[in-house]
Amino acid sequence: MTLKWLAVVVATVSVTLCITGNAVTLTLNGGQLPLLVNLFALATAGTAIVLAVVAELHDRLNDRLTALTEFLVERLREIEAHTGDRNSGFVEGYLLSHGQEAAVVPFGRRGRGAAER
Repeated sequence: MTLKWLAVVVATVSVTLCITGNAVTLTLNGGQLPLLVNLFALATAGTAIVLAVVAELHDRLNDRLTALTEFLVERLREIEAHTGDRNSGFVEGYLLSHGQEAAVVPFGRRGRGAAER
């Protein structure tokens, strides 16, 4: 049982016991349960309700982070696939157009300018 549902059960049982105890005491003795018992039951129920809300918010946040992570991973895969295809096609096209025996042509000497003339 998850924390959220356990907290809901504890809150429900606590409120039910408080109401039932007060009803039984009222019918038998004409009074009510001691104040300390009522306060303890209400504090337990309040704490359990807050814990249930926090657990639900944590589950929602976890689901959103999981969805965002999956979206980002898929987007990065899509970008990588697109970029990889374009680059590999460029390299393969270059190699096919120049052949395997493509000569390396060095650049001309640097420094030719007005000073050497």
